[in-house]
Amino acid sequence: MSRTFADFKAYGKSYMRNRSGAFFAFGFPVILILIFGAIFSTSTSKVTLYVQDLDGSPNSQLFIDNLGKTGMLDVKMVPAEVNLDDYIKEKSITVALQIPSGFGAAVISTFDVNITLKGDPSQSTFGMARGAVEGVASMTMIGRIGGSPFIHLNAENIGSTQFRYIDFFVPGMIGFITLTSPMFSMASVCAEYRGRGYFKLLGSTPLTKSEWLMAKILWYMVLMFSSIALMYLVAVAAFSAKVAITPLAILLIAAGTFLFTSMGMFLGIFVSNPESAAAIANAIGFPMMFLSGTFFPLETMPAYMQAIAGVLPLTYLTQGLRATMVLGNDVMAAVDLGIVFVIGIVFFVLAARAMSWKGK
Repeated sequence: MSRTFADFKAYGKSYMRNRSGAFFAFGFPVILILIFGAIFSTSTSKVTLYVQDLDGSPNSQLFIDNLGKTGMLDVKMVPAEVNLDDYIKEKSITVALQIPSGFGAAVISTFDVNITLKGDPSQSTFGMARGAVEGVASMTMIGRIGGSPFIHLNAENIGSTQFRYIDFFVPGMIGFITLTSPMFSMASVCAEYRGRGYFKLLGSTPLTKSEWLMAKILWYMVLMFSSIALMYLVAVAAFSAKVAITPLAILLIAAGTFLFTSMGMFLGIFVSNPESAAAIANAIGFPMMFLSGTFFPLETMPAYMQAIAGVLPLTYLTQGLRATMVLGNDVMAAVDLGIVFVIGIVFFVLAARAMSWKGK
């Protein structure tokens, strides 16, 4: 028993000396409860629902007012004269409702009328908006006791074709993969090179810091494109995914790999062991995964968390990938591409300046 207890203490000390192990044992659960608690415990978050009223009657306005009174929706009006599909594409809207002409007359006479909810069915905001709209529609029809429903809700997937859940899921997973391997691996590699004095040895070679950095970035680009291509082929073969890898998506993946490899380098050169680097990368990377719209729509988060998401680079990578691959909004994707690339340049320059060939 004494030997068991002695080994217990020895292993415990060894485990806790490992920064990565300590992070996942204590830091990671705290981060998760803070993030998920903030997302799901708040009662102030509302789904933004864009509404286009083609009827303009008192009944349609009353219907819209009742949508706002549900407490679940933040209603924003879309001009009646614009094409809603084009407006959704231009603004990369995730959920919008169209009230047709003749809605008011149908409510008075209980004629059949169709209202259309367009959105991204993979996002929880779509389901929340649909539930709220159906609830208001039911209240509107409540006077027709014993009759059949006359307000029908048609749900349409946004995008240039009929997408399914897997198609909306793939861009988020691409962003997730582009973050993880380059940033986590490079942080540990740079810490190991610094701790073991490899940088000093590299200083005696003709290789420059920028060349060393670019070699690693090129490797991770090859790795990411290979990994993403395999994932995409599996999604197509196993689930008949229709989402396309567009030229802008390829540029976004390249820019994202450049960014997160450079970020990993920057994080790793300030510590002298891989375990500490892994803990730092995890502490930064995991919150970024959950706060950037990769798994949860930003609209469901409190305002202050949405503000935090606005400064996280993964937000723009994921947003850009969905814009070009699902919504066909290459203008927004190009803007996101520029943001990701600029942030990547900043971290690359910071890493190159902070790295020393003369250090330990």
